Order: sequence, then structure tokens, then C-alpha cells
Amino acid sequence: METSALPSPMLAKAVDAVPEPDSVDGGLSYEPKWDGFRAIVSFNGDTVEIGSRGAKMLTRYFPELTDALARLLPGPCVLDGEIVVPTGEPGSQRLDWEALTARIHPAESRVRMLAAETPAMFVAFDLLGQDGESTLDVPFAERRTRLEELVGSAEHPLHLTRTTRDVGLARNWLVEFEGAGLDGVIAKPLSAGYAPGKRLMLKIKHHRSADVVIIGYRVHKSGAGVGSLLLGLYDESGVLRNVGGASAFSNARRLELVDELAPLVQRDENGEIASAATDRSRFSGSKDVSFVPLEPTRVAEVQYDQMEGMRFRHTVQFFRWRPDREATSCTFDQLDRPIAYDLSDVLD
Repeated sequence: METSALPSPMLAKAVDAVPEPDSVDGGLSYEPKWDGFRAIVSFNGDTVEIGSRGAKMLTRYFPELTDALARLLPGPCVLDGEIVVPTGEPGSQRLDWEALTARIHPAESRVRMLAAETPAMFVAFDLLGQDGESTLDVPFAERRTRLEELVGSAEHPLHLTRTTRDVGLARNWLVEFEGAGLDGVIAKPLSAGYAPGKRLMLKIKHHRSADVVIIGYRVHKSGAGVGSLLLGLYDESGVLRNVGGASAFSNARRLELVDELAPLVQRDENGEIASAATDRSRFSGSKDVSFVPLEPTRVAEVQYDQMEGMRFRHTVQFFRWRPDREATSCTFDQLDRPIAYDLSDVLD
């Protein structure tokens, strides 16, 4: 099956808070926002194909899922959902983004090895077609009922996401489920059809702020201005750790930042900009990992959503300079980390 044969996923618009159910005609259904690979699963009654949000086929990377879904799905269907990888012991499991991203590997032998070592699961949250008929024009309330009938009693690794129409419970989920590695809450109009590529859903994610040390910057790909700021935090031993980057500056702001940061640029004994580079990872590939190092004295406040280990989970947003803060006060202790929550309690 070609990627073009699969519908594009319906998207979500970000909002600041979990909306009231009567804010949308027909009411809202709420569900956890899973932090994984968005996937459209198509089962023709014999084989399973998996397409990504970005028009890339994921089938070959998850052989354990294609085998299991072909066995567990009762008939031909097209499902919208999320591929996630759980790790940890029973009672303290959570989603593992690093383990999930490692699954995208060109070597077939490694794909098979990781399928056994860090098996994925598929969490279904919408029904796009059944028995050869499209359900895109069917209201979500009915699609959800049909989805429950189709996969509600399925076994691992196929799961049905939880839903509620209780806004209070949804607001509790926004707080509690983050401890299991989830990303927020989704609100879906009950009376709406499925609109591929359209932002009809609402998403509520976690947003926090932190004071960080600016440890360097990468030049913009255009060759002019600051492309991204490299951020640091001090650990318990007093070591300054690279915790991620902040980007998305306007053209004018990129140039302004070069001038603002010029007095902090570290130079060698010849007056040249000192050589510096971040560690390579499987994500960097052949990309240039060099950066312009800065004296670690400038503090900025940034906004972020989650931490993954000792790094910000996503690229963070620069908010403002903090000239009132000492760089040494920028430690991991300030970070708001979620209370641990067992993944199995989210799935039940």
C-alpha cells in the first residue's frame, strides 16, 4: 500500500487550558495526549501497513506491531493512533521517547533486535474506515462507539485510549498522566467528522519556565545570525550540562543576537573564536555540530514542556533575559518534574 492511499491525520490546535465541554457545539470528548509516533494503521484483512503523520511509511520499523495487529484486529479497518514504547518495571512504567526514536534504523538486523528488546504498542483513538467503507464523515461520538466495539477487548500490544466527557477528570489527567510520560490532553468535538489535515481537535500541553545559562550558539543555516542558543544547567556536582536549545528567532532578531552576545564569545590565544562542538548522536548524522562558545554568564528564561532525562524534551522557547540572576543559580533543582504515575493506570 502506498502512503498516499492512507488518509492524512486530523490535527490539533493548541489552547492554554482544558476547555469547557459547552465551548463547542455538540460538546467535547477528552482523552490523554500520547507522546509517541502518530500513525495511521491500515489492515486489509491480511496484512498491516503503518503510515506516519509526515507521509513516511513506518511498517518496516515495527514488525512486532504488524504481526500482532494482523492477529488481533477482527476485520479490515483503518485506525488512527499512536505508537509508543513503554519501559520500566510493572508498577512504575512510563513512555520512553528515546527508546521509541531508536526504533527508526536502516539496518534490518537492528530493527529486529530492537523489536524484541524494546517492543512497541499501538494506542488506538479513532476509526477512519471499517470493512472497506470510510467513516470520515461519521460524527466522532459514533466513531468512538464503533472503535470500542472493534478493539475494546483487544490484547496487548493493541490498546484503546481512555476518554471522558467529564472536564474535571480531564483536568486531573493533565496533571497526573504526565508522570507516566504523556504529553497533555486532547479535546475532540463529539459531533464533528474526521477532517484529514485540518486542526479541528484541541490540544492542551504542559508549559513551564526555567532559568538557564547560555553556553553558546549555532550560526543560522543561512550563514547570518544566530540559528539557535545552546542552554546549560548546573548539576549537583557543579558541572554545567548542555540541556538543549532555543530557536525560532526572526531574521532581525538573529542578527541582533550576534551583536548582543559578541562580548561573551570565547577566543583562543590568537584571538580566534574557540573551537567547540556538541556530542554527536544518532539524530545529528552528518550535520555540523560545531558552535560558537560563550562565557557562561548570561542567563535567560525559557519556556519548555517536558524533560527527557537531563535534557529538554523538545526545542524550548526563548522568553526573556534575566540580568538579575547569577549563572550558578541555574540548576536542575528549579525544574518542575511530574510525580511518577504508572503507565498501566493510564491504559486501564
